Amino acid sequence: MLDTFLFDLDGTLLPLDMEKFLTKYFSQLCIKFESIFEPRTLQNAIWASTNYMISNTDKEKMNKDCFFEDFQSRIDHNIEDLYPIFDEFYKKDFVNIKEVAEPNPIVREIIKVLKAKNYNLIIATNPLFPKEAIYQRIDWAGLNVDDFMLVTSYENMHFCKPNIQFYKEILDKINKTPENTMMVGNDAQEDIISSTLGMNTFLIEDYLVDRGLPVYIPDYRGSMEDFYKFVRELPCI
Repeated sequence: MLDTFLFDLDGTLLPLDMEKFLTKYFSQLCIKFESIFEPRTLQNAIWASTNYMISNTDKEKMNKDCFFEDFQSRIDHNIEDLYPIFDEFYKKDFVNIKEVAEPNPIVREIIKVLKAKNYNLIIATNPLFPKEAIYQRIDWAGLNVDDFMLVTSYENMHFCKPNIQFYKEILDKINKTPENTMMVGNDAQEDIISSTLGMNTFLIEDYLVDRGLPVYIPDYRGSMEDFYKFVRELPCI
């Protein structure tokens, strides 16, 4: 019985032009570290360490540890001295990126309906960022982090999308089977790969990302408006 929804964040619950987001993100980050790193050096190191984190398959190593382990190998500074600057950036400066987000009011209604019907709700965003940055983006979408029983971040996950272990880890954390769950996302590969576990899937096409291959067939697809109609027809549990 379906009783749990996993939601991607960027491009799904939070309408977002990723190119604009990344441009603004790196602009703000380079300003924060301008006395320490040349902008291109910092950006290249961030990208490389993010890719290292995404490729990790070590179930004993948190995503955060993967990122900073690799980042330290690419810079000439002690990472311990940089942690406070990263923390301050996400607490004080990350909010400056909010202007690129375009919240959709219907998202709040979707979450409201699902909560009223007693479904479990999960933020299953790719855990490439600290929880502070993810909590802020939940807020940008007009949502409350307390509405979700789990929010994935690089502090609490060992794997990233599109690694299928990412979805297995979530199921283990919430003690659910694939048949209990539906993954809702806008990425035809990173989100709909969850279908290979037996999860129900809904591909949101408003900000569709589709690289062509591999091909996964969602159970449902359509706009966020279509998904709203879908949840309104669900039974209470």
